Amino acid sequence: MSTELTVTVPDIGDFEQVEIIELLVETGASVGMDDPLITLESDKAAMDIPAPAAGTIKKLLVSAGDKVSEGDEIAVMEVSDDVQTSDVATEAKVPVATPEAQRFTEDADLSAQVLVLGSGPGGYTAAFRAADLGLNVILVERDPNLGGVCLNVGCIPSKALLHAAKVIDDAEAMREHGVVFSSPEIHTDKLREWKDSVVGRLTGGLASMAKQRKVTVVRGYGEFVSANHVKVTADDNTSQVVAFEHCIVAAGSEPVVIPGFPVDPRVMDSTSALELDELPERMLVIGGGIIGCHSRGSGGNLADL
Repeated sequence: MSTELTVTVPDIGDFEQVEIIELLVETGASVGMDDPLITLESDKAAMDIPAPAAGTIKKLLVSAGDKVSEGDEIAVMEVSDDVQTSDVATEAKVPVATPEAQRFTEDADLSAQVLVLGSGPGGYTAAFRAADLGLNVILVERDPNLGGVCLNVGCIPSKALLHAAKVIDDAEAMREHGVVFSSPEIHTDKLREWKDSVVGRLTGGLASMAKQRKVTVVRGYGEFVSANHVKVTADDNTSQVVAFEHCIVAAGSEPVVIPGFPVDPRVMDSTSALELDELPERMLVIGGGIIGCHSRGSGGNLADL
């Protein structure tokens, strides 16, 4: 026996009307549970929408280029009743705490209904939403400023520099229309100061929003020491234990160190690239993530791999 299952767009955060950039399956295709069906792309990242169960694609309800939001129908699947039953049984399994976690007996220094590890866009959004719902929230962040990679050393500073590059490109484009500007002089120190001021305004705004919502911010590295406790160690090696009822892990990302690459000032990660003292004429960008694409988009002789 089999039944029809309508696949809808799951929770994709605060995004609405996200464009479908690729259909990954065709009508009649067999798919397994969690196999990607379509790819969406927002201004932040691309994301795949997976199949909720194993089965056969009976009908696709969308096309490449369509825009969808949470709850929109994207496909109809034919799913066997046995598969559906086994999926439910799998999801019902609850992980058991390790023996080390069960033996933890230290007293907590702080407690919260919701603990959020990481203050990037995922972390601070979750923390603020939980606080708005009336919950007691603690937000753990290792860096001095809130905002994570995106606001501090990723998308936002990259976009600030992209804006400066676009102004130069626009001025150059006007040459064809009879408006000629002299060649620009780029003062990297002043440009960096302006980029840092853009970042500072945004991260400072997050700190104010956290204070307004009474979200407690704890600085340091979080480490799970039990099923309901996290030990947070600060840069000065002092630590405190936070007890929680629920925890959201939004630890973010960091640049990958590629094995075998030489230690050379010309080889840098994306964070170091945002702090260059001199602008190179040519640069090879390895990685096509949002930060890598921003690096390519600044014009000049940049290449990617």
